[in-house]
Amino acid sequence: MTLDIALQFTSILLGFAFIVQSSEHVKAEFWLYMPRIVLSVLLMLGLHADIVCVGLLISSTLLLHRYNGPYNGGADRMGLLVLVCLTLAYLLPAAYAEIAFGYLALQLILSYFISGYVKIVNPEWRSGRALKDVFLYSGYPQSEQFRALEGKRELIFIASWAVILFELAFPFMLLEYGFLIAALVIAAFFHLSNAIFFGLNRFFWVWISAYPSIIWFYGRVIEGGALL
Repeated sequence: MTLDIALQFTSILLGFAFIVQSSEHVKAEFWLYMPRIVLSVLLMLGLHADIVCVGLLISSTLLLHRYNGPYNGGADRMGLLVLVCLTLAYLLPAAYAEIAFGYLALQLILSYFISGYVKIVNPEWRSGRALKDVFLYSGYPQSEQFRALEGKRELIFIASWAVILFELAFPFMLLEYGFLIAALVIAAFFHLSNAIFFGLNRFFWVWISAYPSIIWFYGRVIEGGALL
């Protein structure tokens, strides 16, 4: 995958992610979110992507000011990271653009690995208690129909360790292209399941939007410069 193609895929996915997020609030704060939707559509269409990205950065800054920080925590931080790296990749010369986009790929890898590390050093995650409490106490409406799962201790224990081991092993997926694609598919289903079980729908499209960067990174760096 070439850098240009990876940037195009990232633009489309990130633009869609922003549209989905903005649609939740556009009626309440039209002046703040409608311009963001318009800019996101232009980004998906690839029209003046560099200028559009700068516009979206301004929009993101206004949202940070409006909510005194990221509105939805990790999902919004990841969206801003993808946007910043994408903007730099469009604005900077080729060599620096690759550094900016490669940085996004490394941050994506770390996002999984660090999450796994935090879990494995936590006794409640190792015992399965943390995931049990998520099912039991989650305030999202989607979680109510899954509350009974908290009583299935063996299933919860296995699921906890499956998540931990997958996240810790994620960086090693770069050893083989087939492993990497399989890992990204599994990770996508993981985010989708979180959206279904817990209502964490914002994470799905934002994290997916960063996936082209790691596919490009594999071809550009791991294979010694051979573009896929």
